[in-house]
Amino acid sequence: QVQLVESGGGLVQPGGSLRLSCAASGSISSSNTMGWYRQAPGKERELVASIRSGSVNYADSVRGRFTISRDNAKNANLQMNSLKPEDTAVYYCNLIKWTGATYWGQGTQVTVSS
Repeated sequence: QVQLVESGGGLVQPGGSLRLSCAASGSISSSNTMGWYRQAPGKERELVASIRSGSVNYADSVRGRFTISRDNAKNANLQMNSLKPEDTAVYYCNLIKWTGATYWGQGTQVTVSS
């Protein structure tokens, strides 16, 4: 069993920065894919960034502004810079094991508004 807890969300002005953290517990290794997704009202949940054993992927909309990293095998961080109003969403931490088992955190709200 895996538990994921997000933190770091909040209200920020356009152009500002936030750092999201995902604290994971359970049986986890660096070979497990971890990622950040987001879901805005009325829209589908979309991949923001993912990382597996140092290999990273980013959505085109955030590439160059967001950076995903792993502190260790369990924790994933998302540094968000140059935030835009369209980045407003609930951000979810995600983990996928080699078995295909998928886990989600409860989400943290990010609001970008002046």
